[in-house]
Amino acid sequence: MAVFCTIFIVIPIFSLPTQAEQPVFTLQSRSAILMEASTGEIIFSKNPDEKLPPASITKIMTLLLIMEALEEGRANLTDIVRASENAMRMGGSQIYLEVGEEMSLEDLIKSIAIASANDSCVAVAEYLYGTEEAFVRKMNEKAKELGLTNTYFYNTNGLPPDDPGVKGNYTSAKDVAIMSRELLKYPRVLEWTSTWIDYVRNGEFVLNNTNKLVRHYQGVDGLKTGYTNEAKYCLSATGERNGLRFIAVVMGAPTSDIRFKEVSTLLSYGFNAFKAYEVVEKDQLVQKVRVSRGKVEEVGVIAGTDFKVPLRKGADEKVTTEIVLRERIIAPIKAGEILGEMVVKKDGTEIGRIPLKAQSDVERGTIFQIIFQMLKNLFLSLVNLFR
Repeated sequence: MAVFCTIFIVIPIFSLPTQAEQPVFTLQSRSAILMEASTGEIIFSKNPDEKLPPASITKIMTLLLIMEALEEGRANLTDIVRASENAMRMGGSQIYLEVGEEMSLEDLIKSIAIASANDSCVAVAEYLYGTEEAFVRKMNEKAKELGLTNTYFYNTNGLPPDDPGVKGNYTSAKDVAIMSRELLKYPRVLEWTSTWIDYVRNGEFVLNNTNKLVRHYQGVDGLKTGYTNEAKYCLSATGERNGLRFIAVVMGAPTSDIRFKEVSTLLSYGFNAFKAYEVVEKDQLVQKVRVSRGKVEEVGVIAGTDFKVPLRKGADEKVTTEIVLRERIIAPIKAGEILGEMVVKKDGTEIGRIPLKAQSDVERGTIFQIIFQMLKNLFLSLVNLFR
């Protein structure tokens, strides 16, 4: 296990005028939340932990497991999936798969992300995990891994059970925001969820996006709508403007128009009340550190990702960073190897960690180079000792 030590003490980056209290909205939705995506900071909430049926926003978790499978190499977008009778039997939103029909995995994912196809959810679940039940077990395991304490999945698509005595899917606005944020780690998803109209079956079947905000609200590029009689109207939406991305969730809205209006209200507040402060850019050189036993004596440390902090306009919020690196950095080192992390805090509260990577390869030095380096370090230590 690598040992880390703090070598760069907290440095103030930015200061502005006291964080305002949570904004007041009159929302008809039963629960709601507004979250800043990069940090996970909750800007507004209404009954955020109430357990409610999610309808088709269940598919956020379904899509998350699909993207993980693609990342792990267990599946490819060009894979051909054969539909089962179980998939064909799904009601609600669907693309009307026939038993034995074959379709690419990418087309099935598009039909889930754009048109909320229930039958496609089952087909993909069976393809990846053998059965829908096995896929659902993985959904619940992932929920536990993400700390979603108010979430349970009965199926992949959010349809209520046929038997009213059986417990169906439930989750909370906060848990939906967390799983949405996790899904955003896979930007390819936004290519599908931001598409207004697409086609499958060689252009014969039209996919219409169920999320009207994709077309009518500047910056919105996802994520998922939902509706059942029990759940009412639900929506998890995300959008980006001027370097800031927010996630807005409403559950239990009385009408479709109200869910879109209330999500728009939440997003507009976020974009108007906050501005982005860029802590670091991806691949930005953070500092150089000494390397033991290498052909060179130091290596650049770069940021593994972009990181922006939302700062409330007119508030006094202080952002600080702390760099934590391995206690000893010893060659050989590969470019991109994780050497530590940058801890970001706002007003003393940790809001994120940025991986720090080696900028370049460092080969192991020859025995003569290592001995010379040791003698040099010894000499410098003695000089410092007698100063």
